Amino acid sequence: MASKVLSFPARLLDDVRVILRHARGKAYAAANAAMVDAYWQIGRRIVEEEQGGAARAEYGTQLIRHLARALGDEFGKGLSVANLKNFRQFYLVFPDAGKSYTLCSELSWSHWRLIMRVESPQARDYYINETARQQWSIRSLQRAIETQTFNRLLKTPETAELASTEPSPLHLLKDPYILEFLDLPEHSDPSERKLETALVGRLRDFLMELGKGFSFVGRQYRVSTETSHFYVDLVFYNYLLKCFVLIDLKTKKLSHADIGQMDMYVRMFDDLKRGEDDNPTLGIILCADKDETLVRYSVLSESRQLFASKYRLILPSEEELKAEIERRHILDWPSKEDRDA
Repeated sequence: MASKVLSFPARLLDDVRVILRHARGKAYAAANAAMVDAYWQIGRRIVEEEQGGAARAEYGTQLIRHLARALGDEFGKGLSVANLKNFRQFYLVFPDAGKSYTLCSELSWSHWRLIMRVESPQARDYYINETARQQWSIRSLQRAIETQTFNRLLKTPETAELASTEPSPLHLLKDPYILEFLDLPEHSDPSERKLETALVGRLRDFLMELGKGFSFVGRQYRVSTETSHFYVDLVFYNYLLKCFVLIDLKTKKLSHADIGQMDMYVRMFDDLKRGEDDNPTLGIILCADKDETLVRYSVLSESRQLFASKYRLILPSEEELKAEIERRHILDWPSKEDRDA
């Protein structure tokens, strides 16, 4: 006689799987938070031993070597000289981590190890908050730091503003945008349609580069009047800013005609597509190059809805990117006084 096969509802199996996965996730998060705290505590003890934090290089080096040797047999390679130096640096960079950063337990040790090498305290706060809010992977965080995402924002948020629930466009939009993920040679001079197709093909990466809150609406988005049809290259909606964001691609240097065209698109979108609860539409002209004098003396300098940003097809060197960002700040565009009024 064949044995009877026991059956049970599929929903039960699904529910148990969810419970187990949730429990494993909580266990991993708790273990991760405990280890990060332990690394900070170890770093503090090492610094305390180094004459109250006034570290002497030779003594500190010998101390760490002896400590690593003594702990190696019992705890393994995780307490190597290199790692103990990292724990020491962790405490020196975040001396109040036990109090100030307890809400950022979402960050793994690998996240902290990247962030603690960022020089600016304000930039570190930004990367901590964004990693926690957007659940950045190690790779995403590394790219954000390497491309100086914080410094490329049109306006870097103050520390007190990092938790703001009403972000300004200037705190989200960047200049320049780095599009190295498209794998297009820097001097390939792609057509606007080819660039548009490449961006849509790597939409996930492009959304990551655009920043938080963006969702894709469409490409070659048609806006019609009684007599004519117009097509916007790329249309997004930002749920944080609560507005449409139009992107017009220009593979040549920015011109007056480009600015006028985007101004018209934004006005038409506000009139024909904007909902009652939407904020005014934003327009970004993403161009290969721009003349800052043209920007300063055009409608861009006063408008809170129009922006022009360069794009780079390859990842610039740290020096090149720093120089470009500094040049933008020196020229003081956009005008902080006008746009923050």
